[in-house]
Order: sequence, then C-alpha cells, then structure tokens
Amino acid sequence: MGPWYDLEMDIVVSMPDPVARQWGETPQAIGRHVIEDAVIERYRTGRLSHRQVGEALGLDYWQTETFLAARGVPVNYSSTELEADEATLARLTDSSERRGRHAAIRG
Repeated sequence: MGPWYDLEMDIVVSMPDPVARQWGETPQAIGRHVIEDAVIERYRTGRLSHRQVGEALGLDYWQTETFLAARGVPVNYSSTELEADEATLARLTDSSERRGRHAAIRG
C-alpha cells in the first residue's frame, strides 16, 4: 500500500435538503461544491498547499490557479517564500549578467 495520500475516502454529510440544494441539484454536484468549499477554506487558513488543493480537486497547477482566482482566493505566499524567490532571482540575474560579460569579451 502507498502513502496515506494515495487513498481515497468517502465522507457522508447529512443536512436538510434546502441547505444541501444551495450547493447544487444532484448529489454529485453537491458533493463537488462542498469539497471545493472545504478545500478553499483549508487553503485560506494555510492548512492546505496549492498542490494539495489541486490534488483534492483533480486539477493541474494552472487549473488550480484559475479555480482559486475565480473564487477570489488570494495566493498564500509567505515572506519566507518571497525571500527564497528573491535569492533565486538574484542568483539567476547574476549568472545571466556574467554570461553576457563573457560573450562581450569573446566577441
């Protein structure tokens, strides 16, 4: 058996029909929308990553981006991630500038 996240789980939620119908007309539509709402809330609180949102909903990276944006969900992007991205950009920019200088010297 693989890791725990390779497993699927069926969850039964009981609620009055008028409340359930706010999410859709069929059990499949209701289930999908309840899962979407739960995933959005977990993402907003930082308990699910972008990747986990996609996995839960069967979406690739860009579909997940579109899904979250369409629902007005801001990107969870920590200051630590920003600092890491800035360091990567600085490293890449420096590397690119050095390649440009070497080409100018040879040319």
